[in-house]
Amino acid sequence: MAYTAKEYERLIGMAGFSEALLKNHFSLYQGYVTNTNKLLDTLAQMLKEEKAANPEFAELKRRLGWEFNGMRLHEYYFEALGGDGNVDLNSRLARKKIEDFGSIEAWQKDFMATGAMRGIGWAVLYQDNVSGRLFNFWINEHDQGHPAGCMPILVMDVFEHAFMLDYGLKRADYIGAFFKNIDWKAVEARLT
Repeated sequence: MAYTAKEYERLIGMAGFSEALLKNHFSLYQGYVTNTNKLLDTLAQMLKEEKAANPEFAELKRRLGWEFNGMRLHEYYFEALGGDGNVDLNSRLARKKIEDFGSIEAWQKDFMATGAMRGIGWAVLYQDNVSGRLFNFWINEHDQGHPAGCMPILVMDVFEHAFMLDYGLKRADYIGAFFKNIDWKAVEARLT
């Protein structure tokens, strides 16, 4: 089963994100989908040809984590956008943030600080599937650092391609625009 790139054209015209930035970002995402499919096909063929013991198989298997997670994280990112950024204070997610962080403002301060850290990567709100607790994590690379047994609830891309075209080095301005466009209903749907 091949993966198909999802369409996010509905985000064009979103405040704070230029059409050029979004189209570049969509193209990057489509590349992750294409590369995921190519790697899966190549690995299946190598396994069929009994070439799993060679170093090429091992390196392609490692690369699959990068491409697959690049695909999936971008889907979580784009699917959380397109809203008005307004938080329903009575929602399950809002109540959970208050329970785990003390207040929505405390959660947001922590998440924004995580996203503003120097370096490339992702700021991700995860829910631990065992305890139900929410955590904000910094993920440096697509394929490393994800907490085992946790579900990504809100994903913010903080690689330069997500903001440099529109904001240059002003990452905080990009983070502000991101928050103004969150679709909290889509985000809350990921909460268990």
